[in-house]
Amino acid sequence: MKSMDAILQAQLDQRRAEYLYRTRLNVASGCSSTLNIDGQTLVNFCSNDYLGLAAHPAISQALKQAADQFGTGSGASHLISGHSKIHDQLEQQLAEFTGRPRALLYSTGYMANMGVINALVGRHDLVLQDQLNHASLLDGGHLSRATSQRYKHSDLDNLQQRLEQSTANRKLIVTDGVFSMDGDLAPLKEISGLAAKHNSWLMVDDAHGFGALGMQGGGLVEELNLTVEQVPVLVGTLGKSFGTFGAFVAGSEALIETLIQFSRSYIYTTAMPPAIAAATLVSLKILRQETWRREKLASLIAQFRRGAEQIGVPLMESSTPIQPVLINDDLKVMQVSAALREQGFLVGAIRPPTVPAGSGRLRITFSADHSEEQVEQLLSALEKSLINSTSQ
Repeated sequence: MKSMDAILQAQLDQRRAEYLYRTRLNVASGCSSTLNIDGQTLVNFCSNDYLGLAAHPAISQALKQAADQFGTGSGASHLISGHSKIHDQLEQQLAEFTGRPRALLYSTGYMANMGVINALVGRHDLVLQDQLNHASLLDGGHLSRATSQRYKHSDLDNLQQRLEQSTANRKLIVTDGVFSMDGDLAPLKEISGLAAKHNSWLMVDDAHGFGALGMQGGGLVEELNLTVEQVPVLVGTLGKSFGTFGAFVAGSEALIETLIQFSRSYIYTTAMPPAIAAATLVSLKILRQETWRREKLASLIAQFRRGAEQIGVPLMESSTPIQPVLINDDLKVMQVSAALREQGFLVGAIRPPTVPAGSGRLRITFSADHSEEQVEQLLSALEKSLINSTSQ
């Protein structure tokens, strides 16, 4: 009989042979537009720090001061003794920010999505998810014990057909706001209309929309002016545009109280450190007030898309900081990513199972921390890398 290690190693070897093996980078610097990795300075085009707040001095100072006052850990779950006045203050500010009665903090976005779905549905219910939803949403659906189905990406007809066929007690429609690997937007107005028509609930994970979209950075839901009645369950993360860590859910009084009572990933985990909550209060203020960050980000995205068109690099339909370049070859996407790194640029090579088979791509992401010069340099390096990969 083969040992556990022998079985696992064979599985790892197969993944490596399929060009799907993943390795970690050891970054020796803080998150910014440049990173130090193995003694090399690389321009960072693969983080989700869309507004450039992850290293903002005012946010760092708030974290330091709160750590001096509250320590480095919360010491318990929110329902025991881990819920501080700083947590409560941040929840109130996030509720006001999203235009919803209440908000609830979670330790991570993954835990929020898992916990919300499992608290809202169970046996004899139905979860309908967009085919390209984030893994945390899909996992939440599978573990909820409800019937879990995936409708075709942003396909309203397919979604309506599934709703019409369902006799489930509760029907929960779940979608990303901004899809993390394609960068496109969910048709939320139309989906909310279908939800209302078919007596269903709508849950939107707008992790990649908050900060980057909306006049005040309130994400796609703010940009479309959708109410709490139209989007009753709104999820956001704090580790992207906010530049800190954690996640939140915003919604009605009944929703938040239900999550406090029934969401296992909220109940049975340690609360985020109060110092992180204090830092996020400052980042929320900056995110809302410094609108120039969103304006600059939009300008950089437009600059990149114009430049890509000029050099013949086909892009997907995305107006967001996520700008994928489809390569459709798992080996080639790794080679192009490596060639970009040799020229001083860090760009993610995204392959299955993160994306569907045959849709490997470079996932280029932008931050307000980038300069126009860095974008021009990236375009030149990208053109050179793609030409070289084609001639090989």
